[in-house]
Amino acid sequence: MGVRLVVVDDHRLHAEALASALKLRGHRVLAAAAPVAGAAELVVGRAPEVCLLGTAAPDGPGAFDPVVRIKRERPQVAVVVLGPVPSPRGIAAAFAAGASGYVRHDERIEGVERALVKARAGESAVAPQLLQGAFAELLHPSEQPDDEGQRLLRLLTRREVEVLVRVAEGEDTQVIAVGMGIAPSTARTHVQRVLMKLGVGSRLEAAALAARTGLLDRAVPGPRDAS
Repeated sequence: MGVRLVVVDDHRLHAEALASALKLRGHRVLAAAAPVAGAAELVVGRAPEVCLLGTAAPDGPGAFDPVVRIKRERPQVAVVVLGPVPSPRGIAAAFAAGASGYVRHDERIEGVERALVKARAGESAVAPQLLQGAFAELLHPSEQPDDEGQRLLRLLTRREVEVLVRVAEGEDTQVIAVGMGIAPSTARTHVQRVLMKLGVGSRLEAAALAARTGLLDRAVPGPRDAS
């Protein structure tokens, strides 16, 4: 039997993509929304069995405050966190807040589905490899961990960063053009450049990659440039 759930992510396009994929697999998605800050209100109102909560910054302050509130007001709802590979502190913070599972952003939909089912059954849902990686980092901390989001951000001009943010918010080419004060053909060119630089084939993939790596949380478009 399908899981009754809500999907919440800081990036609406990512939440909607996950919701669509899970619906196709027979699950009942009550709502897909953004941002994560509103997760508790949504869960209290809809009373799902599971809340799938996406975060790009599991180590950030207050990252799991919504989980704490969900477990306080709807303790029967299981929360599965979907995020990048966190530090051991990030994993600990998720479970300390009351989460039932932690799944990597790049996990296949089958893996996400298994986590949802396990969480609904009252089991912990975290991949052994993730726990092993956390323990390995504790034993052998990396002095300069690889930061994929920062690396990708350096590939983009300020204007391309603004385009990526707008793409992630679900804006089409015409809306991007109006919002940036440029011609639709120019907006289309910028979008194609962003896709090419990120190495993805669609806007949806670009938004998902940006969310998974935390790129959008660091993306603060500066003054317009001519790039």
